[in-house]
Amino acid sequence: MRDKIRQLLIDIRNKKEELKKEYSKIKEKYGFKLRWWKVIWNEEKKKELKKYKKSILSSIFTTGFREILSIPFIYAMILPAFVLDICLFIYQQTALRLYGIPLVKRSDYIVFDRKKLPYLNFLQKINCIYCSYFNWLMQYAVEVAWRTEKYWCPIKHAKKKYWEHNWEIYFADYWDAQWFKKTFCNVKEFYKKEE
Repeated sequence: MRDKIRQLLIDIRNKKEELKKEYSKIKEKYGFKLRWWKVIWNEEKKKELKKYKKSILSSIFTTGFREILSIPFIYAMILPAFVLDICLFIYQQTALRLYGIPLVKRSDYIVFDRKKLPYLNFLQKINCIYCSYFNWLMQYAVEVAWRTEKYWCPIKHAKKKYWEHNWEIYFADYWDAQWFKKTFCNVKEFYKKEE
């Protein structure tokens, strides 16, 4: 058993090295570096990418009628998003703390790096910020919900779902009442995962 574990650790280390090399190739190809989560562009690459930048007017006039018609509906969703964001904050600060569940770090879901792309005009950058906010907010909300489900209802569904979340490995099988009894309102797995 120890040999298998040792071999798995070696395989993981090798894979990590492969990924580092692959990432270096990508950074070199696209001309950027990441330093403290900040994107730093190579000046030559930045100039090259700026060639693809369209003016705001040209991007508006090349946008189709359907897209322009949908704008009010898309941006109207920012209000429920803000309300959801505030509600999630309150929910985490009360319910998850009372259950002893580690809070979901909001900052783990915030990624606003697309606004740094030199080929986007001002309007496109605003759109990217909006999409990033809305999408990370949904992922953040899903993680909060999954942790709550893991605490209160750790039972796998009888029907196979399209997507299973990370906490589901700790769920009891649909028919396994004994395992459910052990996992119900149990928080120890949350702390295992954070180690």
